[in-house]
Amino acid sequence: MRVLLCPLSNPGYLYSTLAIGRELRARGHLVAVLCGPAAMATVTLAGLLALNVEEYGPAEVLSVGTWHWIAEGAAQHTAVLEAARDLGADALLTSILCHGALLAAERLDIPAVVLGLGAWLWPYRGGGPGDGAEREWRVREVRGFYDEIRSGAGMAPRRDRHPEQPLLGSVFLLRGDPALEPPGAELPGEVVHVGPCPWEPPPDPGTVARIEQRTRRVGKPVVYVHLGRVFGGDSLWPRLNAAFTRGPLQAVVELGRSGRPDPAPAADLLVVREPWMDPLVALASLVLTNATSAPVLGALRHGLPLVVAPNGSEQPVLAAACRRAGVAAEFPSRPGRAAEVLTAALADPGLARRAGRLGARLRASPGAPEAARIVLAQCSSPVPADQR
Repeated sequence: MRVLLCPLSNPGYLYSTLAIGRELRARGHLVAVLCGPAAMATVTLAGLLALNVEEYGPAEVLSVGTWHWIAEGAAQHTAVLEAARDLGADALLTSILCHGALLAAERLDIPAVVLGLGAWLWPYRGGGPGDGAEREWRVREVRGFYDEIRSGAGMAPRRDRHPEQPLLGSVFLLRGDPALEPPGAELPGEVVHVGPCPWEPPPDPGTVARIEQRTRRVGKPVVYVHLGRVFGGDSLWPRLNAAFTRGPLQAVVELGRSGRPDPAPAADLLVVREPWMDPLVALASLVLTNATSAPVLGALRHGLPLVVAPNGSEQPVLAAACRRAGVAAEFPSRPGRAAEVLTAALADPGLARRAGRLGARLRASPGAPEAARIVLAQCSSPVPADQR
């Protein structure tokens, strides 16, 4: 089989896709990854064939940056279509929000498997939490973008029983765990929980050693902080400075996709920007995050409790899921209470116990091997369009 991976090139989407690609390659299949030029070295490091998307269109077609997934949807469709034709692809594996890739697969009459995030974003088919109206609004908005891109590609409109159906591809792989969904909530039949599917570039030993030495010298319990996009919300820096200045804790702060850092001179904050997080999570006793999928799943895989401060995109959904599962506390909006909340979360045996149980489930989840099996099964027996 020939499988084209066409994920968004940002690490939170790319790394888990590469984990599945490595499994496919280990089973003897040809795997190529269409990616932005900045991601090519990472793809090569993962042992997979990197195809520069700039040979087919602008690099932004596979970026989750400011609305690129909408504005470049038509160009994404063209780029994925041509790359898949060049490869002779039998299937695509793509990211949530990659509408152009879904349309390219439809054009080529090949299956497209979609890799999702840590929790389900769209409405539940039965039951669900009290944010149903917000979920319905979200799927209507995203479906509207999909329909616009579809029309721009000259493809006939779809008529679907459920608005999220065309967004799911042939199969939708959810990287979380049923414990992160509400009791009794019914997911669409095309949705399969596969767990985190972890992979990241190997860390630099010297950098890890320097960070470990710094945290030992400070001598306080470590909080790993992973910042996501602000989406017009409040910056965490005033609260971070308040929590870690002359307090009982220190933090290693990964900038992620956030803006310029603003640590106070006296704060026990070590600011980093690294392409890996696992060794830093291993140093920590608690994880503070805006609640994007990678740090949430990384923390839980280590059995660590969370403190969440969501802004936009999937952050509020995943943060609510973690609080509902009893593995996260909410970061206060007032800087004066920041240290208190972090200290209480660190001392809470219930948070630690539940995070440990969920972490054990995630570590035992089928992961990339099962995801690879599903991709290959779609090649041999794709789901008929009238059954999606």
